[in-house]
Formats: sequence, C-alpha cells, structure tokens
Amino acid sequence: MQATRTELRKLLEPGVSAMGFELVDVEVAGSRHNPTLRVYIDSPGGVNVDDCASVSRQLSALLDVEDPLPGHYTLEVSSPGLDRPLVKPEDFRRFVGETIKVKLQAPLLGRRNFSGRLVNVAADHVVMEVDKEIFNLAFDAMERARLVPRL
Repeated sequence: MQATRTELRKLLEPGVSAMGFELVDVEVAGSRHNPTLRVYIDSPGGVNVDDCASVSRQLSALLDVEDPLPGHYTLEVSSPGLDRPLVKPEDFRRFVGETIKVKLQAPLLGRRNFSGRLVNVAADHVVMEVDKEIFNLAFDAMERARLVPRL
C-alpha cells in the first residue's frame, strides 16, 4: 500500500528537521509504474545543491528501511522555488499580503481555481481577495496552493 502525502510528511519531517531544514512539501508524481517522490526543503539562508544531496542521502536510508512506496521510485530533493507550495498555516501566515494561487478539491461558487492577494489566515481557512471580491477558503478544501512569484 502506498503512503499518503500526510503519512510521508510525518515520516520525513523529523529527519529533515534534524538536519536543520524545513520540510516544505512532499508529493508523488509520475506514473504508477515509474513514480517520483519529490521532497521540497528550505532554510532561512536558502538551500543549495550540496544541501539537497545531503538530505537525499539521509532520506534514502530512511525510505529503504520504512519502504512507504511499493516498488521502484525516484527520489528528488530540491528547494521549493519561487512559486513555493503553501501547505501549513504557518506557510500562509509568512506570505500574507502576497499573491497566491489556490486550487480547491471541489468547486466553491462554481470555481476551483483562485488567484489573488492573501489577506489573512485564520485557524481553519485563508482569506483571499480575488478580483475585488473576498473569499474564505478552508485549508481542508484545498488541493494545492502556491505562491505567485513577483516579476
């Protein structure tokens, strides 16, 4: 059985944190026969290729023992990039005032995609201004959220 995203986060976060990095996000992409496990890490000073390689070696050993994904898969460790994923409430709080994109699991008022300014973060939702309209989007209704880079 393949581990869920939440289970993968719980498994990997302690090891990433112990190395002095923040686990930003985890995702499984690609086909069922050739999946890729992507792990995004960050730190206040940013991350470089050597940091990613070190974390990759550490996580590879852990994944070999725990075996959360059946069969063969590719592990990728990288920085979150300019369009970083927003996963935890703390991620959203850090970027209040910035432009973000949110995709919901199911439509809200006929739409699933929202792009606008992050106005506020509450315990269970974010407040966004989209086209001069205010939306309250629940964390548990989100499929994914990303920061929109400034150009």
